[in-house]
Amino acid sequence: MPRATSSTLAAPATAPRHAVKRGGSTATQRIVDAITSAIIERRLMPGTKLAEQQLAGIFSVSRTLVRQALNQLSRDGLVTLEPSRGAFVAQPGIDEARQVFEVRRMLEAAMVRRLCGCITDAQVAALRAHLKAEATATNRSDVRGRTRLLADFHTVLAKMLGNDVLARMLLDLLSRSSLIALMYQSSQSAAHSHQQHAEIVDALERRDARAAVRLLESHLASVERDLHLDPRAHGLAAVLEPVESHR
Repeated sequence: MPRATSSTLAAPATAPRHAVKRGGSTATQRIVDAITSAIIERRLMPGTKLAEQQLAGIFSVSRTLVRQALNQLSRDGLVTLEPSRGAFVAQPGIDEARQVFEVRRMLEAAMVRRLCGCITDAQVAALRAHLKAEATATNRSDVRGRTRLLADFHTVLAKMLGNDVLARMLLDLLSRSSLIALMYQSSQSAAHSHQQHAEIVDALERRDARAAVRLLESHLASVERDLHLDPRAHGLAAVLEPVESHR
């Protein structure tokens, strides 16, 4: 399995302007934030072993603090702790993947419906600026940047409601969605996601709650469709039958 490196786990050089603050600036939280960011930006793959000693060296902290961070990440569903084997980046199953997107649809639909009733012109302008950053990252094939920005769009909406609990819950779901995408995604188009975000912002600017909810649900359905969550079941003979060579 791939090993975590200092470059893999380093925090982004410039954090997203609307990034959600998860607790204080403690060493434990710093580890949690770095690993979470690495998952969202797809620098840490599902199943990667997170060795305590190696993490302690990367962050210049004790193994006790590393263990606290891994326990927190385990509670968030991002890390799996296995007795006698250690900690690994989680590998969500198909049922869990479906459940994550079901919760996102319920949570985010209610979020944009409420936001339509209170969004300000200044907030619309901030969303337009975020869309511009998304487009720039997408056009220059900045995979890390566009991945972070496309995910951060959803937490930006939550933060505009002034609800830090909601934003934190959504960040956890987005982190798990990133793991799911790494395992099951086929060929999602970043440009398509950006266009869908722009359509959602258009509806928010019109204060059209019905359209905003419909577009949000369509966007999440599109993302979910890009995942291989319906693998075809093959009989044992079909799987193991030798392929005939052609001469």
